[in-house]
Amino acid sequence: MCWKSVQFRIEYPADCGTLVSMIIESQELPPIGTNAFALIDTDLKACVIIDAPTEAFEWATRTAKKHDCAIVALILTHGHWDHMLDGYKFANAGVPVYGHKADALMFANPSVMASYAMPELEFQAVPIDHWIAGGDVLKLLTTEMEIRHVPGHCPGNVLIYLGRESAAFPGDAIFRGSVGRYDLPGGDVAVLSQSIKSQIYTLPDATTLYPGHGPTTTVAAEKSGNPFVRG
Repeated sequence: MCWKSVQFRIEYPADCGTLVSMIIESQELPPIGTNAFALIDTDLKACVIIDAPTEAFEWATRTAKKHDCAIVALILTHGHWDHMLDGYKFANAGVPVYGHKADALMFANPSVMASYAMPELEFQAVPIDHWIAGGDVLKLLTTEMEIRHVPGHCPGNVLIYLGRESAAFPGDAIFRGSVGRYDLPGGDVAVLSQSIKSQIYTLPDATTLYPGHGPTTTVAAEKSGNPFVRG
């Protein structure tokens, strides 16, 4: 398989005055164009993967090898099938998997989503090693990752915020000029709107949003121009 990843390099001064670099690689994967992300810490030689659509494990493995780093965690933004189909492969390889408990049923028994998934998919349970909740701060790399609970698209959708890097990964809560579906089981438009206002629009305006589908955007752009939820 030939992938063409999008790469973002973020640099900032460390306490000692040296320049620290983090690389974010993004790859759109099948079957419905779901984004997977690799957060690559160039100092630690470690990377964290966010979301696991089909082909994510092979892509992540090759990406880690390219940057000479080890995969230290997989964080699932939520339990919908298109974000976790390859999750079991990471677990089988010994990679710790993180997810929100509100989506525990989908992680443990993904076949419950068969009625609104693509036909002929192979569903395998994804064991979660670490349950995360809003307010948690993960220190998996040399940066801190704040977890924000953003339900409404589904009960367990989380956002991962890297303040030092001005980067946030909101799963399917919000997209450029749009929001996640709320007509699937567990979705709620009022809850989603409130989540976006309280958990996404309260981030600094300059924060880059890396959504689960489509291109990047910023908090400022969505607050001023998103037709579904105004800031």
